[in-house]
Amino acid sequence: MIDLLRAVILGIIQGATEFLPISSSGHLVITPWLLGWPAPSLFFDTVLHWGTLLSILLVFWRDFVDIIVATLRSIFQRSLADPNARLGWFLVIGTIPAALTGLLLKDFIEALFESPRAAGVFLLVTAGLLTLSEALARRVRSQTPLEKLSLGQAVWIGASQALALAPGLSRSGITIATGLAVGLRRDVAARFSFLLGTPAFLGAGLLQLVDALSADGAEVAAQLPALVAGFVASAVVGFIAIRFMLAYLRRHTLHIFAIYCLVAGLAVIALTFLRA
Repeated sequence: MIDLLRAVILGIIQGATEFLPISSSGHLVITPWLLGWPAPSLFFDTVLHWGTLLSILLVFWRDFVDIIVATLRSIFQRSLADPNARLGWFLVIGTIPAALTGLLLKDFIEALFESPRAAGVFLLVTAGLLTLSEALARRVRSQTPLEKLSLGQAVWIGASQALALAPGLSRSGITIATGLAVGLRRDVAARFSFLLGTPAFLGAGLLQLVDALSADGAEVAAQLPALVAGFVASAVVGFIAIRFMLAYLRRHTLHIFAIYCLVAGLAVIALTFLRA
């Protein structure tokens, strides 16, 4: 059972680190371990992700209305002339790799969430990917706006999202990094990354909800106040973090986040050996 204060703290961490490219899942593994708290359930983790899903919808609701309308219209018109229709289908296609990976490797991925050392190692991987993406971005002369996004670029970004199921591998980090590598501007890559997270959060949340209710609906009901507190904290902080990142990446690189992941990853790995 998780109390309200811990739920709020974890909600704040989730909301901030989901959109800052430093891995929300890694921090949700590392923080309870550092503080000696019981590890939160996967269902609680999913509710926090639903909070960040709400923050995405609040920031981009006009975009989603345009995308959904254009995508539905494209089915009847059999045309992808509308950039919003193409974007809608690219979001669907980009979600498939992560969905398949999550279903096929569900037990293996869940086991990783029990290992702070694994989260530390994957933070180092995130640091390397962010650094590499900046190096590749400097070699790209033309930068693609979102309305000119190609199917190939969307597939590459979607495939990279599948890797971010492991704790410590930042979903926003790896998808933004891949976006830079395939020729997107930083703020455009971030925008597509945040939009792409929506179906992933929704699908994962529905699966976890079914599992949790089928296992012990009474236990879920008992945790309801903490779940609501974590959800609200995650949504509010996530909203702020999205606005911050979209503004920050118009003028700044990802290097500061790479340094953070490097330092945090090394520190966590060292602590796991000291505490052994």
